[in-house]
Amino acid sequence: MGRAFANRNYRLFFAGQGVSLVGTWMTRLATSWLIYRLAGGDAPWLLGVVGFAGLAPTFFLGPVAGVFVDRWDRHRVLVVTQILSLLQSAALAGVAFHGGSGSIMIGLVVALSLAQGAINAFDMPARQSLMIEMVGRREDLPSAIALNSSLVNGARLVGPALAGMVIALVGEAWCFAIDAISYVGVVAALLAMRLTPKPRPPATGSVFGRLTEGARYAFGFPPIRALLLLLAQVSFATMPQSVLMPVFVARVLGGGPYTLGLLSASQGCGALAGALYLASRPSVLGLGRVVVGATLVLSLGLLGFSQSSSVWLSAVLIAAVGAGMMAHMAATNTLIQTMVDEDKRGRVMGFYGMAFQGVAPFGSLLGGWLAGRYGSRPVVLGAGLVVMAGGLTFATQLPRLRRHARPLYKKLGILPSDRPDEVAAVMASPPALRETA
Repeated sequence: MGRAFANRNYRLFFAGQGVSLVGTWMTRLATSWLIYRLAGGDAPWLLGVVGFAGLAPTFFLGPVAGVFVDRWDRHRVLVVTQILSLLQSAALAGVAFHGGSGSIMIGLVVALSLAQGAINAFDMPARQSLMIEMVGRREDLPSAIALNSSLVNGARLVGPALAGMVIALVGEAWCFAIDAISYVGVVAALLAMRLTPKPRPPATGSVFGRLTEGARYAFGFPPIRALLLLLAQVSFATMPQSVLMPVFVARVLGGGPYTLGLLSASQGCGALAGALYLASRPSVLGLGRVVVGATLVLSLGLLGFSQSSSVWLSAVLIAAVGAGMMAHMAATNTLIQTMVDEDKRGRVMGFYGMAFQGVAPFGSLLGGWLAGRYGSRPVVLGAGLVVMAGGLTFATQLPRLRRHARPLYKKLGILPSDRPDEVAAVMASPPALRETA
């Protein structure tokens, strides 16, 4: 499970990221609470606007950002995005400390959320593309990706709880200030890394041409295309459940903040369990079945949650939703990163960010509109059916996708080759790689 920790660079990244992610989750909760406090009755609509502003830039900028990530030094890009995120959190703290008119403050928070979304559009492909350089060996990628997902969800449990105490004691502004300070840790960790510089191919052609080349590569190879399309479908359909959670708590379960906290913690625990399961797997082999299984667990959790009227049953079902979503996301990430060509990694991970985060705000907008017309239960029920349909469709395609991926896996040494000379090449590879094969 922890084999990625054998790499010094990854240990540094994990430690710095752990501190920073707690601050990030503090900012998310504090931003929502600040908007709620300032807006009063208009809070639901404005919360949707803030959420959309923070995620939508990934949809529009993610693929273009991937072009530049493939051209630039990924380590430097990540250092810059972390410094810019530090400045954005400091600006949020300044706005909150200064106070002023509610409408002006809300406008500034939305603008700063939009700025953070633009930063994240470059941060995600750079972060994902740098992972292979941090761990050094392709066979350690599954462990690194899954451990990073575990870290995100561990911070998801700690950050909001800490933010609640800080808001109650000294107000939202200090959450933003703590978040800004937390970025110092990850910047220091990045600067302390010792990475071997990798030569980049000369930047030829226009940005549009490079983007088109990346799109043809990503969507022209059936396994990557199928994984990206399923991820986009799952992200789009699952987002309304998160947005409508307060409605379920108040109107369906008859609860309040305690119930909302219980369900949020349950979903986080489920997601953490799903990530740890992925980290414990020794190889990428069989991850296609994991994608199918995780998607079906997610869909059944959504279907059950939409019909539940019991708080504790809902907590169990929402934990299944978290586990299924996280296992699906991490398995998809691992498969794509294992198969992608190095010179196109940034562009493909830009499309990954677009599928994972970019489509989510559009799903939340549609889900909110449908819930206003038909109610929250039918919307989440429909989301479960959409996710199940996607998972079953992917399952029928799995044998064909394996046939496309098998030659690549043989070339990488993940599967033994049919040719004696290639078998000899695999046996001459490092022991860890032979074990994976």
